[in-house]
Amino acid sequence: MSDIWHPKSAVITGGASGIGLAIARELAGRGVTVMLADLPGERLERAAGMLPGALTHPCDVRDLAQVEALADAAFERLGEVHLLLNNAGVGGPRGKLWEVDPEAARAHFDVNFWGVWHGCRAFAPRLIAQDAPSAIYNTGSENSFFCAVPQSAAYIAAKHGVLGLTESLREDLPAHVHAGTIIPGWVYTAIGPEQFMKPGMPAEDFAAIVVPQLLERRRFVVSHGYNTVRIAERMDELAQSYAEFALPPEEDAKYDVRLVMEQLRKAQQS
Repeated sequence: MSDIWHPKSAVITGGASGIGLAIARELAGRGVTVMLADLPGERLERAAGMLPGALTHPCDVRDLAQVEALADAAFERLGEVHLLLNNAGVGGPRGKLWEVDPEAARAHFDVNFWGVWHGCRAFAPRLIAQDAPSAIYNTGSENSFFCAVPQSAAYIAAKHGVLGLTESLREDLPAHVHAGTIIPGWVYTAIGPEQFMKPGMPAEDFAAIVVPQLLERRRFVVSHGYNTVRIAERMDELAQSYAEFALPPEEDAKYDVRLVMEQLRKAQQS
């Protein structure tokens, strides 16, 4: 088990409802000062009233300027930001891929992918500069690893993108700034129709599972064990194709990008 980390402050986009608000409550119960960021309006105000001591800041994550302003406000009001959750998200357009309006798909990516990118871009340099141990967590999905809901190409592609973005970001950061992906399964939130979402895991139960993992600075923060069955369905077929058709690793090493780049780096240093 990893050492327990004790952040004192957190900024959560999409913090006015659902997973964001549930995690905010769990963190606040552990003494963390929370700033909730969400679209302006009654929902954000109501969420603040549920969490005494919570700060709020209106923010549309589709707009980089607004996310930069959120980062400025967070550091001004909190002093230091120890935990960032790029959590804001919406349900995507449904239908067979060729039936979905491309503009609707692009608009979806503006929130579920670019909103996460904007949060990383705005906060990462500030977290690096402050020196204190910190973490960026991006909310992916079980749909980052497999197709949980049919005919949801935009949502599934965006969540795959969040996983890739986060994995790349990890390598850009210094040791004192961690990055990881939160991987919810089916959780009862307002991201979809209530009759469909209601059988999902209660958000407060989800938060109780994932917050301890955040405090251990895990790379992957998980909740729904049956996901491993679905992931294996894809990975088993992938492994079978590699076993049957790919060059063996010892023969293919000369084509491995990482190995070649390391060899080139060593050659330049010598």
